[in-house]
This record gives sequence, structure tokens and C-alpha cells, in this order.
Amino acid sequence: MEKETPLDLKTRTSDFALRIVKLYSSLPKSIEAQVLGKQVLRSGTSVGANYREGSRAKSDADIINKFETVLQELDETDYWLDLLVKSGILPIQKAEALIKETNELLAIFTTIVTKIKKRKQRF
Repeated sequence: MEKETPLDLKTRTSDFALRIVKLYSSLPKSIEAQVLGKQVLRSGTSVGANYREGSRAKSDADIINKFETVLQELDETDYWLDLLVKSGILPIQKAEALIKETNELLAIFTTIVTKIKKRKQRF
């Protein structure tokens, strides 16, 4: 995996949010699809907003707090995507790339938070 720079993550989390918006727009208009879709829309679009807040944080504790929120929102997004697929509302083929990106972002932010926590423990 290539080393991520802040600009890369800024773009990547923004692109992730746009993909979530497009996914939501493509869902059927049934009540079930819209309820689940709004959940994935909320959690998926908040990833980039929380990343941006964390990237402007003034302390390691604040960065950790915001990036752990990013992790929570990514995990929730993964849950809603899984539920959309398992319920038959969303074909797996339409969700695979987005699920892959969700898991890659989870891995990236987990690594960042772990490294910051280790750095904090040394001081």
C-alpha cells in the first residue's frame, strides 16, 4: 500500500462521500430501501467531514478523537451496506467496490490512530 498523504485522504474521503450519495440516489424508492439508504448516506458522508476536522486538530488527543469517529462511521457504513446487500435491496455487484473502499479506509485510519497512540505513549 502506498503511503497516504493528507491531500490523498482529503480527496479519497470526499470521493467516498460522493459515491455514497450516488448509491443512495440509485436505490429503489421503497420505504425499506430509503430508510436503510438514509442511514448509509448519513454515516458515509460524515467520514470526510470528520477527517477534515481531525486534520485541523490542535492536539494528538483531538486527532485521535476525530479519527476514532471516522472509524465508527466507516464501521457503521460497512454495516448498512452489508444490510442493503443481505436484504436484497442492493446487488452485491453494485456494492463490492464501495465495501472494498470502506475496508481500505478502515485499515488506513486504524493504522493512523494506532501510530498516534503509540507516539503519545512514548512522551
